[in-house]
Amino acid sequence: MHEKNYYVYILANKTNTVVYIGVTNDLMRRLWEHRNDMADGFTKQYHVHKLVYYESTTDANEAIAREKQLKGWRRAKKNDLIESANPAWKDLAGDWFSTLPAAH
Repeated sequence: MHEKNYYVYILANKTNTVVYIGVTNDLMRRLWEHRNDMADGFTKQYHVHKLVYYESTTDANEAIAREKQLKGWRRAKKNDLIESANPAWKDLAGDWFSTLPAAH
């Protein structure tokens, strides 16, 4: 049986001044939803569409606990985590949707 993956992810706006932390079992679908403003709320309001960090686990409870942990961190600590894996704050999903309409 194939184990399901759960993802904790961090999105940023174009200028990296706003970050959003979320959890999902389908990172590509969830990112598509964020980029196309399919859900009203924080990411739509602040245009937080750039994937700058993510990690995965097969344990849903672990993913939820990690999301809560990261949300409780000071911004500087979140920045350090992002920069440890993605120093330039590049969009890690930049080419995921190359055949689909571009995000705005």
